[in-house]
Amino acid sequence: MEATPVRPSSPANLPLGILGAVLGGALGHFAFLWIARQGFYALALPGALTGLGCGLLARGRSLPQAVGCAALALAWGVFSEWRAFPFTKDDRLGFFLSHLHELRPMTWIMILLGGALGFHFAREPMRKGFG
Repeated sequence: MEATPVRPSSPANLPLGILGAVLGGALGHFAFLWIARQGFYALALPGALTGLGCGLLARGRSLPQAVGCAALALAWGVFSEWRAFPFTKDDRLGFFLSHLHELRPMTWIMILLGGALGFHFAREPMRKGFG
């Protein structure tokens, strides 16, 4: 069975891609918060679901859209980390953003992994079948 080729995304698919990215990122954010309450750390999830949502709804390839999804995926990662684990000294978002350099290396690895997965899933949308 041959894989179905992925066509370039048309400009009409851009709003659907953005909608998919936002909905996927929100789903990933809330899933991450739930998983964190269970004692696990899945910070790459919001970014991955951002790209997956974009790729599923846009149904095509678009480098600018994939770059936008990667940026949104990184933002979801930072936001999700702040919501789950704010600094104890000051729990405001502004303080968190001004002290990003104090985050642990594993936190940065997970945020960057989420951004990379967001880019990949938006650039290479899922094809029908897995063969």
